Amino acid sequence: MTNREEAIRSFSRLLEIMDELRAKCPWDKEQTLESLRTLTIEETYELADAILDEDLDGIREELGDLMLHLVFYSKIGEEKGSFTIREVLDGINHKLVYRHPHIFGDIEVRDAREVESNWEKIKLSENQEKTVLGGIPSSLPAMIKAYRIQDKARGVGFDWEHRDQVWDKVSEEIAELKAEVALSDQERIEAEFGDVLFSLINAARLFGINPENALERTNLKFIHRFNYLEQQTIRKGRSLKDMSLEEMDRYWNEAKETES
Repeated sequence: MTNREEAIRSFSRLLEIMDELRAKCPWDKEQTLESLRTLTIEETYELADAILDEDLDGIREELGDLMLHLVFYSKIGEEKGSFTIREVLDGINHKLVYRHPHIFGDIEVRDAREVESNWEKIKLSENQEKTVLGGIPSSLPAMIKAYRIQDKARGVGFDWEHRDQVWDKVSEEIAELKAEVALSDQERIEAEFGDVLFSLINAARLFGINPENALERTNLKFIHRFNYLEQQTIRKGRSLKDMSLEEMDRYWNEAKETES
């Protein structure tokens, strides 16, 4: 039996288990599309954590959890007479073939960027009522949403000619923020601060950096250093509140050395 045949058999087994759970398990029988939503979000973040930790075993496990959720939604859809797992799979199969004419058709592309650009144009052609930014979920976290907004705009050609030009925009937004801070108008300060963040996210995108991942790595780095600082303080029978900034900095620098 080939790996693909084994995979198909394993997927078929998951469908059978889902049928059994939905028919016999009190908890599974109670679940709805709405009740699963928050659990799916949680599972997605657990997968994201495993990816950042480069935990391959964790990634495998979390992918299994997400696969269960996808099958669960499809089972509920089937019960409602709305869609089946076959229709879900047929839909994505058709979409992938249609949106990759450079693979399944006679279109030629130069690079990955042109593939993305064609993808966005094809999406718009499928539904004339769609807008470029219309498909971005409103509930996305603000940083991820900003990145997707900029990426989709780039897909239709709305972008800097040269990525280094973005630094002028970052400097401009920081100057405007400083000017509003000097005037002490809190509402305008917040607006300008948002512009600064948006421009920095744009810079991250242009230089191939995922800002969400970058910030999370910095969060983890700060947590590690601060925990070290706190542990060293407790070990000496002291409180952080009683320490000077100079003493804190010394332990902070020690924590940095342990990272290297």
